[in-house]
Amino acid sequence: MPAGRRFQLVLIKPSHYDDDGYVIRWWRALIPSNSLAAVYAIAADCAKRQVLGSDVAIDIEAIDETNTRVDIASLVARLRRHRNFGLVALVGVQTNQYPRALDIARPFRTAGISVAIGGFHVSGCLSMLDGHAVGLDACRELGISIFAGEAENRLDLLLRDAADGRLAAQYDFIKDLPGLEGTPVPFLPKQYVARTLGFSASFDAGRGCPYQCSFCTIINVQGRQSRFRSADDVEHLIRLNRAQGIHKFFITDDNFARNREWESIFDRLILLRERDAIPLGLMIQVDTLCHKIPNFIEKAKRAGVTRVFIGLENINPDNLAGAKKRQNKITEYRKMLLAWKAQGIITLAGYILGFPSDTPATIRRDIAIIQKELPLDIIEFFCLTPLPGSEDHQVLWKKGVAMDPDLNKYDVEHVCTAHPRMSREEWEAIYRESWSIYYTPKHMETLLRRAVATGVPINSLINMLVNFATTVRLEQVHPLQGGVLRLEYPSERRPGLPRECAFIFWPRFVWETLRKHMVITRMISRLRFLKFVITRDRAARTYTDIALTPVGDDEDMTLDLLTNTTGANAAVAHLRKVAALTGTARVA
Repeated sequence: MPAGRRFQLVLIKPSHYDDDGYVIRWWRALIPSNSLAAVYAIAADCAKRQVLGSDVAIDIEAIDETNTRVDIASLVARLRRHRNFGLVALVGVQTNQYPRALDIARPFRTAGISVAIGGFHVSGCLSMLDGHAVGLDACRELGISIFAGEAENRLDLLLRDAADGRLAAQYDFIKDLPGLEGTPVPFLPKQYVARTLGFSASFDAGRGCPYQCSFCTIINVQGRQSRFRSADDVEHLIRLNRAQGIHKFFITDDNFARNREWESIFDRLILLRERDAIPLGLMIQVDTLCHKIPNFIEKAKRAGVTRVFIGLENINPDNLAGAKKRQNKITEYRKMLLAWKAQGIITLAGYILGFPSDTPATIRRDIAIIQKELPLDIIEFFCLTPLPGSEDHQVLWKKGVAMDPDLNKYDVEHVCTAHPRMSREEWEAIYRESWSIYYTPKHMETLLRRAVATGVPINSLINMLVNFATTVRLEQVHPLQGGVLRLEYPSERRPGLPRECAFIFWPRFVWETLRKHMVITRMISRLRFLKFVITRDRAARTYTDIALTPVGDDEDMTLDLLTNTTGANAAVAHLRKVAALTGTARVA
């Protein structure tokens, strides 16, 4: 091989299409991609170790399409200058991103450039289905190499095969998951992180989950046996990012509270903050029983956690049991949320709409109960979706039940299969209505009053309220797919849809952008005025309501949460029975 050859590795995390067929992209996207950071770090380690030989350098480019346009023409030209000596890797591809990923791949394959695809869609399909279902043959027809499983200790093989021009059609490591300790930690250089809102990075301190939720793909892709990074690994990535001025992180573990190393990691982060004065702002994801772990919430606060996402999913016990989410106990919800409130930490919760017992009426009732009785700040609504890789999807697929053939819609905000009590139109309508039901002007004022009373950072809460209250209404996408300043190009419309005339597209785009930002500006102004009024109210610090009231022994007789939701009476009766048998005090 001639000396000085440079292997071109292009890592692309695809976005997906909106309902009008345009790629969802922002000037600054909300959520950093941990998949991209993880693969970039592994690739950088491969380059450092010269896995292609001492005379071959590896040039790496990372593209997150949610904040960066994929300039296919210039990338093809660059690879041609290197005689196609390289690889385009489509990273972390979820089911809703799969159609867009194929559209990105086609021109590269036409140019004779090697392409590989990995992520939850291909891994989930190979894990749960027959290997040909849900569009995987489209990869094979295009000559795209399928990579299932995780890249730690395996990317070397893929790069060598690509460099030698002998990529296999499929690499399947789904049943051979690697350990994480001592492997390259997720990392992106500053120029990539700067394209996210809030200048935030991400990392996974562990993978896998012991629970068996039927709607979840994680347990079938990352496994039910948890694997962890060490406190040394986490300190290493914190210092790497600190060197480039980054101190905000989203820890992407599906349930950090079940990470066996949570305490050693928190202790190390506390040391970095309190001894070395390294500022940290963390967001973590936990379950609804995390408050029962001694010192967990207190140490989370000291470690720098400012936001916590809780997999609440629903407040109806029957729905939770049907989804095998039995670990969620509605009788513990208020205790758990009040424990986080006591530390002044913003609480976010995922809430799934479309369980079998749901109707538009029950959903409206349940949201009202949440507003009144649960001290939650932010709720993120999702449609129950049979994602490929989940047990729900596998069951429907085996039974031949109809599911939407357009994978672009599997983004947990579109209805993809039938419901026993709601039509598709009713389900989609109540999903969109739920955002306006929860984020009313009156309830957002209540949330600000609770924030002042409990020490929650009110400016951060205002920023989040603006995003979650407006994104679905203005952009018709989920807030987690949101960002600042939507970017669209007529040339990137989904294949099969007509290309809009530039003289129509651009005036409409500019006007819609101005209109959206006028709405956002008005909301920011209103919330900041409310902050001004509330913080100057002498009684603000002593504000209380039902949600902030400490948990009492008689709650099972007075709270709608424990009396009016589907299955609540049975849940409370079971709790009383356990207390009677064990001789413990009743916990409501």
